[in-house]
Amino acid sequence: MEGGRKKLRLGDVLVNEQVITQEQLDKALGIQRGSGKKLGEVLVDEGITTEEGIARALSSQLGIDMIELQNVKIPEEILKLVPSNVLKKHKMIPFEYAADSLNILRVAMSDPMDMYAMDDISIITNLQVEAVAATTRSVMLALDKYYGQGEVNSALEAYTREKEAEMEAEEDTYSEDINSSPIVVLVKEMIDQAVRQRASDIHIEPMERQVRIRYRIDGALYEKATYSPKLMAAISARIKIIGGMDISEKRKPQDGRITQIVDRQEFDIRVSVLPTVYGEKIVMRLTSKNALTREKSQLGFKPAELKQFDHILQNPHGILLVTGPTGSGKSTTLYTALSELNTEDVNIITVEDPVEANIDGINQVHVNPKANLTFASALRSILRQDPDIIMIGEIRDNETASIAVQASITGHMVVSTLHTNSAAGTVTRLEDMGIEPYLLADSVVGVIAQRLVRRLCPSCKKEKLPDEEERELLGLAPQDERKIYAPCGCDKCDGTGYKGRIGVYEILEMTPDLKRIISKGGGAEEIKDQALKEGMRTLRMSATEYVLDGITSVSEMIKVSFDI
Repeated sequence: MEGGRKKLRLGDVLVNEQVITQEQLDKALGIQRGSGKKLGEVLVDEGITTEEGIARALSSQLGIDMIELQNVKIPEEILKLVPSNVLKKHKMIPFEYAADSLNILRVAMSDPMDMYAMDDISIITNLQVEAVAATTRSVMLALDKYYGQGEVNSALEAYTREKEAEMEAEEDTYSEDINSSPIVVLVKEMIDQAVRQRASDIHIEPMERQVRIRYRIDGALYEKATYSPKLMAAISARIKIIGGMDISEKRKPQDGRITQIVDRQEFDIRVSVLPTVYGEKIVMRLTSKNALTREKSQLGFKPAELKQFDHILQNPHGILLVTGPTGSGKSTTLYTALSELNTEDVNIITVEDPVEANIDGINQVHVNPKANLTFASALRSILRQDPDIIMIGEIRDNETASIAVQASITGHMVVSTLHTNSAAGTVTRLEDMGIEPYLLADSVVGVIAQRLVRRLCPSCKKEKLPDEEERELLGLAPQDERKIYAPCGCDKCDGTGYKGRIGVYEILEMTPDLKRIISKGGGAEEIKDQALKEGMRTLRMSATEYVLDGITSVSEMIKVSFDI
């Protein structure tokens, strides 16, 4: 078996299993030559196939099992068999003994054809190794879950020992702290684990008796670790250094940026440091360089909404506004729209504060008030750059709003964001900013209000009949027997009951009747009533549909439509 397995190459396996074509393999091999990456990594990075596709093909061709590690609880005695650094190096993790023999160890491997890795484990454990296919992501998550905290703790113990040896009680002697590798390991591990758990933010909070670490996952905060307050000074010094901030300044808020590569993906991390009573609270916002640009189909638009979205984007000029509170996915929607419009024959320029993701072929300007480059002054310069499409990170004041309106009327497509609650309220907000109603009626081509709701974990959500209050919220008739789902919590979703998020939209497309109401200076209610007559679906309606389809829960629906 082993001799035969060595001859098989990943590319041949994937072509045999019809996961990829021979042309795709040749293209990937061409890219791989100069990159120093493995073939599997190139195929996933180029979007030719997925980690699941590769694992399934290997499992089928090699005649081995495939495992989803998030469904398995690995016993303590197996975790102790192999040091974690060996497992990390080979991206593998042993998870059980074979059913018929305690001499055979079953090992989940991201590359089950790696004979050297199997030999390594065989020598360390003195057991035979049976390979089981698994995705790289699930192996790395399992390594984090079982060994991550242990590595951090041993780093902290080493740090404490060093400090005791130095016997330096002076908190301000940073010279050794900064480079002391345990703290470097701690900060790196913290970011790696947050990324693998799909966190959007890391909160490091000094309190009276401890330092609390929380991750924001799918919009909710979860406590992940607590450390001794003695470590806070060193953690904050390390983060300030890699974030390019002033280490000695502890009384003023500071901002910085870090770039870190986690599992071959580049992450852009914005850091904010705020002095509090017990020390500096640090928040790190994680964004993947390529996470903001998604396929339109992944945003959560229903088919009819997708049609409307496309129709609005086909306007040659006008303003498209995406609105909602902070963290409701506005930037993702805008970037997706821009990627869609980003063809060779158009000139797209953006003005942002800060630039959130770099897109090839789009000219992006970073607002810098110190250099007198504000939204308004940047926009004026941009209009001389012969643009077809302009994106404004956010319309904050009358000056920016009026330039945007002028630009759209003079033949440009302008896309931007605003912080308002509903689509109809956006129009009146612009009037409040001092824009004449007749100009708005002429320039706005569409408004999309959006929110994000958490998706129920498909593995553990449980069916239930709605109670009286829920029926009323969902607008169900007494005789309506439809069931809804509630969150439960399992290993796959870390006990939260939710996994991932999906967009909820309210799309107002401009029509002749709406233009008439707006140019007369009609209020938000009047605009909303007319839009509803013309078939607009409110956020509440869209969220209700997701509840009845079993995608989200009633509590999530209430969150997005509380004020509507």
